[in-house]
Amino acid sequence: MAAPQPDPESARRGELRELSYRYVLEHGLIGLSLRPLATAIGSSPRVLLFLFGSKEGLIREILARARADELGALGANGPTSVAAVWAWLSDPGHRRLMALWTQCYALSIAEPDGLWAGWAARTVDDWLALIIPERDPIAATLQLAVLRGLLLDLLATGDLGRTGSAAALYATGYPAGV
Repeated sequence: MAAPQPDPESARRGELRELSYRYVLEHGLIGLSLRPLATAIGSSPRVLLFLFGSKEGLIREILARARADELGALGANGPTSVAAVWAWLSDPGHRRLMALWTQCYALSIAEPDGLWAGWAARTVDDWLALIIPERDPIAATLQLAVLRGLLLDLLATGDLGRTGSAAALYATGYPAGV
């Protein structure tokens, strides 16, 4: 009896999901159109619609892929310190993923009932679990807020020196009582 062959639709779907994810990292989600995406990844809008059911279905899979990347890397070693999370967030190799994260976060807030519904809230929960969970939730919330603010500042200005110094200062316990 011959060994079962992999389902070509599944293989193609996975390949197109990965190529779409890479495209979105480069070009963003805002204003995403299937025709340019399909052309760039060597497919057609019709194939994408067939494989993913809709543009929204494809976007949901791209978002799941982005979340897996983010959580896989951030949580690879279990809960971590503010300094370690900042080192990962500010790594230039993660800049596109963090820009995509920012878009998704903002869209989730701007369109609370839309395609991104609940994305920002789930991200907060995910990140809180990574930031020293043995501390109280208020301290973890403050740490997350500082990291998120520094990340937004870094993405807006590109000033790693200033934001990195602020993160390092905060990680030392400044201001006192934190």
